[in-house]
Amino acid sequence: MSKFLSYLKTKSFRNNLLAAIFTALAILFIAFFSLRYYTKHGQGLYVPTLKGTNIEQAVSKLTSMGLRYEVDSVYIMDQPPGLVIDQDPEANTFVKDNRTIYLTINTSQAPNVNFPDVEFKSLREVESILSGFGLKIGDTTYKADVSRDVVLEALFGGRAVSVGDVLPKGSRIDLVLGDGRGNEEVDIPNLVGLTVDEARFSLKGSMLSMGTISYEGTITDTANAVIVLQTPILSDTLTKVKIGTPVNIILAEKPSEPDFID
Repeated sequence: MSKFLSYLKTKSFRNNLLAAIFTALAILFIAFFSLRYYTKHGQGLYVPTLKGTNIEQAVSKLTSMGLRYEVDSVYIMDQPPGLVIDQDPEANTFVKDNRTIYLTINTSQAPNVNFPDVEFKSLREVESILSGFGLKIGDTTYKADVSRDVVLEALFGGRAVSVGDVLPKGSRIDLVLGDGRGNEEVDIPNLVGLTVDEARFSLKGSMLSMGTISYEGTITDTANAVIVLQTPILSDTLTKVKIGTPVNIILAEKPSEPDFID
């Protein structure tokens, strides 16, 4: 132990210690500046605002700044095609030269989806289902039914759609809902002598629907033809029907008015 303490006091030990310290400092100095050079410390640029521009403008900006890019796409129906809707990193982020910027653009081609099962489900439930499939609710109409706000039918472009039908993502689906009044009854209107337009107006006011339209004899002017028979017909034994009941009619040529001679 005494020999070791004596060695610590020698000039040789002090020289070796100083050499070791200077060597360590030199290594740290070299490593520090080498790392700065390798990573280009303090050298870089700020990412421009690309969101909201079209893809041609975004690419032109990035290439002029020496930045690379990669493009992905999604479909958003209400946005124009080719629009940059997202970027990573965000605008004004400080990055190194030659950094890759990831762009998400809106594609012009809507992907297809298979229509889900929505019949006899509540409107609230169907809203969630359609949203999950990338579909939107269009117009809603009501039809006489015992169920309230339950989907009875789904329409796309005026045509009924069924489970599994292929539709473009983002399509608007019109829904026919039950009004919850299917068991209520209303008076049967007397349509005999009315034109088709007059009958439609009367049926709508009575919350009934137009059924089949047939013709009797030769009709030269359908607009002025009048109803000669309806079913169900108002009678002593039948005065009421359920809301939404279709009423079938038969039209005939309106008889001409007789000429009176003084």
